[in-house]
Amino acid sequence: MPLLWALLALGCLRLGSLVNLQPQLASVDFATNNPTLTTVTLEKPLCMFDSEEPLPGTYVVYLYAMEDSGKPLASLWLFPGRPNTSVQDSAQTPLSATFQQTYGGRTGPYKAAAFNLTPCGDLPRLDAVGDVNQASEILNAYLVRVGDNGTCLWDPNFQGLCNPPLSAATAYRFKYVLVNVSTGLVQDQSLWSNPIYTNRPIPYSAIDTWPGRRSGGMIVITSILGSLPFFLLVGFAGAIVLSFVDMGSSDGETTHDSQITQEAVPKSLGTSEPSYASVNRGPPLDRAEVYAGKLQD
Repeated sequence: MPLLWALLALGCLRLGSLVNLQPQLASVDFATNNPTLTTVTLEKPLCMFDSEEPLPGTYVVYLYAMEDSGKPLASLWLFPGRPNTSVQDSAQTPLSATFQQTYGGRTGPYKAAAFNLTPCGDLPRLDAVGDVNQASEILNAYLVRVGDNGTCLWDPNFQGLCNPPLSAATAYRFKYVLVNVSTGLVQDQSLWSNPIYTNRPIPYSAIDTWPGRRSGGMIVITSILGSLPFFLLVGFAGAIVLSFVDMGSSDGETTHDSQITQEAVPKSLGTSEPSYASVNRGPPLDRAEVYAGKLQD
């Protein structure tokens, strides 16, 4: 009995040093598709550790993740077993376990992300999230995404903290840990989150492909898009035919002009024969007068 009371007292002391807050899923206003098959987007612990007064010094926040075993976390804490939920050693040094070392969080928590603690008074204004130039910066300041790096596991030259994709249809828990940069020791930490499930993939056989369940507008749009390539092909073929017809007509006109020129040039260049205009310069003679003159001679 005294041993049980000692364990309970130790557990209460350790629980009392925690921030009585849990990591939460990001709001649907900022992450509409959350969680996904392999990612979970969480709200950063803004104003969680420094809500009462500013913290002196520089701090970094570690985000730990682990698969949910289905057992109460209190029992895992008081009676250690697998998986181990502790994120620090006896000297209050934060654990540096990786995704590979914990088999994706199955045997214990792993460090999924790390970021600087933004002071509570220096947060960007959310009313500017509609600005395209500032949206990315604001979302990065308020949100953190677990499972965002799909190449770090297979890249032999990767340096840094690996945040690989999570498993689909799996429950995970998350915890924030505040670490003092100057000492490298754990300053504070949040509670473990409630189980958060990644999405389950939809079997191909369950996808409804019958067009009768589609809306009328969707059917009309699909029909238009399906027939559009045909009309484009017909228009393209018609343009090619018209171009050939125009080329044929232009060739015929050029040949006719060249024949006229070839017939007219020799007549204009000849000098031995007088032109018609030079012979008939005088007024026209009456045939009767010409005949009468010949009779008098």
